Amino acid sequence: MAVQQRRVSKSRKGMRKSHLALTSPTVSTCKKCGKTVKPHHICKNCGYYNGKKIVNIKE
Repeated sequence: MAVQQRRVSKSRKGMRKSHLALTSPTVSTCKKCGKTVKPHHICKNCGYYNGKKIVNIKE
């Protein structure tokens, strides 16, 4: 069983956890309706992707 030999300092702990920060999701605007959508996804509001109608959305 592993037992630490010395206490880990706040600096070393912070350096180890520096890559765990959350980032905000990337969003872009739909060219058809102007709503925010994830890149490379079909717009849930109008059903268009890359300027083409993909899905029929009931209104």
